Amino acid sequence: METRSYDIELLHDVDKEFESEFYHYSKTLSYEKGASPFSVDDLLKHFYIVIDGRVKTYQMNLDNAKEQTIFIYKRGDMFDVISLLDEKPHEVVYEVLEDCRVLQLPIEKVRYWIENNSTFNKLFFPYLAAKMRHVETLASELSLYDVKERLMHLLLENINPHSTFKYKLLQNLSNSEISKLLGTVRHVVERAIKQLKQEKIIQTGRKNIKVINLQKLLEKTDKMLPK
Repeated sequence: METRSYDIELLHDVDKEFESEFYHYSKTLSYEKGASPFSVDDLLKHFYIVIDGRVKTYQMNLDNAKEQTIFIYKRGDMFDVISLLDEKPHEVVYEVLEDCRVLQLPIEKVRYWIENNSTFNKLFFPYLAAKMRHVETLASELSLYDVKERLMHLLLENINPHSTFKYKLLQNLSNSEISKLLGTVRHVVERAIKQLKQEKIIQTGRKNIKVINLQKLLEKTDKMLPK
């Protein structure tokens, strides 16, 4: 299947010369839900950009089977930026949450663009900075807030189109996956969800949480609606 420029907004404003070079080196791959196709060795050779679907990356404690989701990649997201930059293995696990298509690029070519192509730099470094902020926020949330507070913050970001990585993130996510995003276990998340339902702040359907009283949600958090 031929990849066209409209497949990813990332390239909407680039010059035609770079766009042509980008697609010359890219390859479109498809993966089914549940697959774990991105190995540590593979990510030392290739760089990926999501076209559609979702992929999560997480770490697991093998002693207690607890998982922490670090990031959920969706349309336009790139990985693995850590191996790209330091050329070392990145010990995380990837899992396809929804059937997805990705662009695969030779990682050495992407490194060349970082060093020599100002067009790619203007795309890549703002994205990298945003991801660094995301990880900083994750660390702060886990350290400073309880599960219910973290859930409320996530609900706010989920409905804000300016929240780059978390807008509509909860769509079709199970309570189990939400718990892994929040660094806890499912029954604790379900208890927090039940409390917010009793307070008439949210309502739930199958793999869907809808905020029905935004003002009350804002009043119960110490954060403003993200911008």
